[in-house]
Amino acid sequence: MKRLFIFALLSTITLSSIAQTVDLRRKIEVSGSAETEITPDIIYIAISLKEYFKDNNNKNKVEIDELERQLQSAVLKAGIPQANFTINNISSYNYTLEKKKNPGFLARKQYRLKVTDLTKFNQILAAVDPRGIEYTNIESYDHSKIESLKKELKIKALQAAKEKADYLAAAVNDKVYDALEIQEINNEVYPQPIYRANAMYKTESMAADAPMPEIDFKKIKLSYQMRAIFEIR
Repeated sequence: MKRLFIFALLSTITLSSIAQTVDLRRKIEVSGSAETEITPDIIYIAISLKEYFKDNNNKNKVEIDELERQLQSAVLKAGIPQANFTINNISSYNYTLEKKKNPGFLARKQYRLKVTDLTKFNQILAAVDPRGIEYTNIESYDHSKIESLKKELKIKALQAAKEKADYLAAAVNDKVYDALEIQEINNEVYPQPIYRANAMYKTESMAADAPMPEIDFKKIKLSYQMRAIFEIR
């Protein structure tokens, strides 16, 4: 009998605890979105330099060090910080050894350049021997105020969710009160650039004074959704 009494008491306590944790508040769940498109103002460009022979006898070679000096000097002259000009890759781990084994070996080096103005990029390439430029292409791009724009969009998306909750609740004569839950849904998109010329064009096939190919950029599209649950009364 005593055991039965204890079991009944524990059952009563458990049921009472469950009743206390049940959320009886009336709620509305909505989502809001906000998006924008911005033109990139930071562009990352890959440049590949390659040694070449000035004649057909494979003896008079323009070394990679000379081509690199031309490129580096042009970068500094264009006013681009040294930190924005880095080496991406070298075609051989030890191309000095390769040269000894194979006199016809042509070394390559790839660089990464960060610019905010494509006219400076054109200026830089014009100062480098075009026969030593294997290719250039745009790796990626960004915007200097991207983080503040993301923050603004998230706020607008949440405000849109609140506005939706307000008019939906008003339709049934209710009012919206505190936000009980907020969830961010990230849908940002970074499209690849579109070229009017090939992404990796051969500069040696162009005249030294030929104009650079024109490039069209797709804008960076930022899109955010916010999900929210509000209490209604």
